[in-house]
Amino acid sequence: MPQSLTEENVPKEEFSTVRAFAHVNEMAKEPHYVGSKAHAEVRNYIIAELKKLGLNPTVQEGFTLDASGNISKPKNVLARIKGKNSAKALLLLSHYDSDPHSAVGASDAASGVATIIEGTRAFLAKGEQPENDIILLLSDGEELGLNGADLFVNKHPWAKDVGLVLNFEARGSGGPSIMLLETNNGNAKLIKAFQEAGLRYPVGNSLAYSIYKMLPNDTDLTVFREDGNIQGFNFAFIDDHYDYHTENDTSENLDFNTLTHQGTYLMPLLDYFSKQDLTQITSDEDLIYFNSPLGFHAYPFSWIFPILIIIIVLFIGLIWYGFRQRMLSTKGILKGFLPFLIGLTASCGLTILLWIIFKWLYPQYAEIQHGFTYNGYVYISLFAFFALGIIFYSYHKFGKKITAVNLSIAPLFFWIVITALAAFYLDGASFIAIPVLFTIISLFILIKQKDEPMTLLYTVLAFPAVFILVPFIKLFPVGLGLKIIVVVPLLVTLIYGALMPVFGLYKRPKWTANLFFLLTIIAFFVAHSRSDFTEERQKPNSLVYILDSDTNKANWNTYDGILDDWTKNYIKDETNVSKSKDVMDSKYKSGFTYTQDAPVKQIPMPLIETLKDTTYNNLRHIDVKITPQRTVNRMEVFTNDTKFTAAKVNGLDVKYPNNDWKRLTSYYVSDNDPLELSFTVQPNATPELILYEASFDLMENPLFSIPARAKNMMPRPFVLNDAIIVKKTIRF
Repeated sequence: MPQSLTEENVPKEEFSTVRAFAHVNEMAKEPHYVGSKAHAEVRNYIIAELKKLGLNPTVQEGFTLDASGNISKPKNVLARIKGKNSAKALLLLSHYDSDPHSAVGASDAASGVATIIEGTRAFLAKGEQPENDIILLLSDGEELGLNGADLFVNKHPWAKDVGLVLNFEARGSGGPSIMLLETNNGNAKLIKAFQEAGLRYPVGNSLAYSIYKMLPNDTDLTVFREDGNIQGFNFAFIDDHYDYHTENDTSENLDFNTLTHQGTYLMPLLDYFSKQDLTQITSDEDLIYFNSPLGFHAYPFSWIFPILIIIIVLFIGLIWYGFRQRMLSTKGILKGFLPFLIGLTASCGLTILLWIIFKWLYPQYAEIQHGFTYNGYVYISLFAFFALGIIFYSYHKFGKKITAVNLSIAPLFFWIVITALAAFYLDGASFIAIPVLFTIISLFILIKQKDEPMTLLYTVLAFPAVFILVPFIKLFPVGLGLKIIVVVPLLVTLIYGALMPVFGLYKRPKWTANLFFLLTIIAFFVAHSRSDFTEERQKPNSLVYILDSDTNKANWNTYDGILDDWTKNYIKDETNVSKSKDVMDSKYKSGFTYTQDAPVKQIPMPLIETLKDTTYNNLRHIDVKITPQRTVNRMEVFTNDTKFTAAKVNGLDVKYPNNDWKRLTSYYVSDNDPLELSFTVQPNATPELILYEASFDLMENPLFSIPARAKNMMPRPFVLNDAIIVKKTIRF
């Protein structure tokens, strides 16, 4: 990725990270989730900036309801640059809402909006009319359920004009931006175009996208693919994952080089795709792709099994040649399995055990809900050092009398098995065959040279394994959380094995093992020194006030596993474990942990009006309107055991009336608009609705006097926090 921390005298026709950062600073002053005052201010800022570019921005708004029952009224900002003779338009996409309620949203995704605004400015400064129309969509409600994208794709007339989407996203605050594809068809033409566009810093691989498709983390681009059969590229950075959706997602924490990297994607791709025929980018063929220091590489999926067959044939031929040259022996090969298997099982097994111990020693890690601790990078280094120490020592202890050729067979056999498994079950990972081929070449030369090992040549031939495989040691635990920390020793040991033509000739494995064990100890003390919560590493905590209007009782609640000085002001008894299971569901299936009785406050109750309750066509039809009498941010409605035959929420059909949580809907409120429900039940049914009405104003509400958090604390992300909730049962 780019490594410049400053820039000077950038021509107006080029992307300026400084200018882009100015936009981020304006949009990320405070949380700007849907329905907040800052949300409207950010939208107005975007509109004003687009007008400065000579564009005519419009706002599309309307209710949308996603498959999970989340309903909101997003307000998308749109603009269009007219092309010469556009058959299909290029759409630039990012979202401007932040996650409710404390996420500042500098990276996710003010950075994406800023990239598009600055990139569009630089593009227009050239004074050239594009061949294709260019549509700018700064979507809303992405954090709630991709609602703005849903509104555009399914209800805006421009959606049918879109041929390709470039989407800019973030799941952290730094690191390289990784290219991920979204397509219902083959990716061949997209990948070839990506290569032809002349990108300076391309980062991406087909394994990352294969894994991405398995995960529940969708983006706005997913809606384009699923609902509109429109393909595109995602560009997202994931490093410093601990900032994701928190109040630390600020301009100060957004990496300058990362924002620059986003610009290095947009400008060449904008220039390239604004001139291409976007009706001709669909393909039935798929390509394997990956990047290295030498560039961005791709080859057809159809090569996967031929390459696998070649590898197996070469491996068998290598064994035969090694025996013929008397460089291999059955006894030597079998003995060569011992240090590799001991190193692999010991490093992985001890890593699992140590991580269990570390989580016991540092229970505060469980408070980092998305699973990547502030010292997460140190733990990745620690377990990498530990694995290297074990594998070097294992080969010192059990492999020092075995030749490098015999030692190389065991790890090479494992790599061939992994390559075969990838070919059958995870085809996007099949580029791992490349370093396997180079290992086979190294081993062939090692056998041929016999007593004249060419260590420098083996080192050069090891580069593919280093450059292609080593980045995954960091990528996997950062992207998927430290719960899969065992992948670090697994990859370290396998990569060590792939480099056996080098390490099998190494003369100081014991000394090196001790060095890595020492580095492991040092890394542990570094991790320990960063295991506490400070002003830079804040402890997430939470507090929610719930008033049950049915019983006229109230209580304090928290999602925290460890109570701190702030929450103990209200929840003093840790034996009061919460039994509530259905209150305002949150991400990662979070539930309240502790509860405590609270004083009853005179909170204005919602106005509930039954607009219709009649029976016809052998069904009971009920319409109810719920109007907030205070400023609220979210309403959630649960049902009793009544079977609904049909339901509508604010005029939109509900397709899941009896889901697992018996939740009818979760309504994210804008402009204090009412919630209107319509449903039908059997004539003899006695339906009940349980309403939770929440506002995010606990810290400012004059009915309460909640002290500010200490500087080493922050609002807990991913949950309903700093909220006042009113519960009310509606009976018919």
